[in-house]
Amino acid sequence: MTGTPMTSRELKPIPQLDLKAQFAAIEAEVRAALEEVLASQQFILGPQGAALEQEIARLCGARFGVGVASGTDALLLSLRACGVGPGNEVIAPAFTFIATIGAATALGARPAFVDIDPATYNLDPRQLRTKITAKTKAILVVHLYGLPADMDAILEIARGKNVRVIEDSAQAIGAKYKGRTAGSMGDLGCVSFYPTKNLGAYGDGGMIVTNSEELAARLRLQRHHGQTGGYVSTEQGWNSRLDEIQAAVLRVKLRYLEEWQEARQRHAAEYSRLLGAIPGVVIPTAPAGLTHVYHQYTIRVPRRDHVQKFLATRKIGSTVYYPVPLHLQPVYASLGYNRGDFPAAERAAEEVLSLPMYAELRTDQIERVAGAITEALGH
Repeated sequence: MTGTPMTSRELKPIPQLDLKAQFAAIEAEVRAALEEVLASQQFILGPQGAALEQEIARLCGARFGVGVASGTDALLLSLRACGVGPGNEVIAPAFTFIATIGAATALGARPAFVDIDPATYNLDPRQLRTKITAKTKAILVVHLYGLPADMDAILEIARGKNVRVIEDSAQAIGAKYKGRTAGSMGDLGCVSFYPTKNLGAYGDGGMIVTNSEELAARLRLQRHHGQTGGYVSTEQGWNSRLDEIQAAVLRVKLRYLEEWQEARQRHAAEYSRLLGAIPGVVIPTAPAGLTHVYHQYTIRVPRRDHVQKFLATRKIGSTVYYPVPLHLQPVYASLGYNRGDFPAAERAAEEVLSLPMYAELRTDQIERVAGAITEALGH
């Protein structure tokens, strides 16, 4: 390398996510899809949503898809369809976004947390069996950062205890577990289309996939005020419908999802090549038979906060997902959990750092990120 190094003032920012770059590549197709919806003047429960339900179900290897208003609603309605309510317990990993277990507590259920496998950040099935009680109604399995959890072990335990399994696939659309797709293995799979996801809408949106015709029918009732038609409601429902504008945008993006996922995997491989030899840095890995889709490329790093601040001085974006594990969240203080109850989750919260990751990321940008981490750690 020759020439004078650029000062921080001259550096161009590397955002943690660059949606503008994605939009620039598909703008004409998105605008055409939006024009089609506007011309139809059908905005709710129309042909775009129906087509997207079929396409997402097919992608996930499931029989049915039910579009809803958000990923959080997908979780809530799935739990409700499985009969979760007051007096029940719902098991979830201690390390994930609060929406996962928030859907259960919104229904009056009590959370029961399980620690994570430190290598995958996902629920550790070795600790699951002792957590199931007579009150346990469901297990929420999160495929965190884009890597599927150990579903064979989890399903074996759940089936033996007659407990429902709901997959939180918000970050793992298209990820593979031993030839099966995330979201298709449990009773229900929940997808988020939040704008930052690998398949993101231009607003909120979500979908539930399932192989159960009975559960799919219940979900369609619940998302539409429990109505069977003619303003007659047969059960308690919600207003939670994926609108036609979001469905149209998602159908355009879905055509590119495989290409974008492959780009993320290439970027992850380059990150791992550059960062894997740096002392103290732990790079993400995928167990044999599992395909990671890298919603996030998340490392563990000593002096994480120092490293993050240093990256910011080099105009490099990064995010901590998640700095406070669920059992230590103030909203759940009444449950009586203490620091030290889930050590793997607590350590992850202190060490993880998610680096820039999106399909349009360039190799020179990845090299710059890796160089800045090396410099921050003094290597």
